[in-house]
Amino acid sequence: MPPETRINTLFRQALDLPPPYRLITLREVGDAFSHAKANAAELGAGTLVYVGRFDLAEFAVVLEPEEPLRTARRAFYAGVAALADALAAHAPPEKEVRVQWPDALLVDLGLVGGGRLAWAEGGEDAPSGWLVFGGMIRTVSLGDDPGLRPLATALEEEGFEDAGSAGVVESFARHFMVLIDAWQEQGFSAVARNYLARLAPEPGARRDIDENGDLLVRHMGETDIERRKLVPALMKPTWLDPKTGGPR
Repeated sequence: MPPETRINTLFRQALDLPPPYRLITLREVGDAFSHAKANAAELGAGTLVYVGRFDLAEFAVVLEPEEPLRTARRAFYAGVAALADALAAHAPPEKEVRVQWPDALLVDLGLVGGGRLAWAEGGEDAPSGWLVFGGMIRTVSLGDDPGLRPLATALEEEGFEDAGSAGVVESFARHFMVLIDAWQEQGFSAVARNYLARLAPEPGARRDIDENGDLLVRHMGETDIERRKLVPALMKPTWLDPKTGGPR
């Protein structure tokens, strides 16, 4: 497969991606996540599907982990953490980038988007044929009066002057590579530390990520451990508006 493939050559916006990524660019009417899921087996690991829009940074990347599906899903945390790191790299100094478990990304408590994960059907204890991590960040608000959506925001509104959709995706790609390399060299704890540091504070609680991706919460003074299950949470992204197909 050539390093870049374009769907509908009337539109082209190149991204500066490091190896081993391979780029597919869709027009504005495209759906990166759906395209990557439908063609993941053919596209192969490292393919990054990008939708060329100025109001959204929308992309999906195909992975082919060798470990069992039940543990491989933790790649979702690497994706969300990398997306948060990408935003933080472009953020004005006074802006705080946070994650709301498991999938939503906030800038100064305003929702800008999030991540999601799909996988090939199969047994939990066997390697999945593929995983697809998809991300979407609202860069510019279109149409709505900001006062009508007080819990939502866009990068432009928050002063991200040089963070267009292409820049966000390029930055994600680099941060994601760093986290995957750290996972391979140091174990998943390197990813977990990065992700957990981005979580909104929860006073009196210690949080860890189980080997199957569940969030484990230990509350001060309590012996029981609260388990927040990842797989059911991934079935319905908290940040996604099913009517518009974009962030809420």
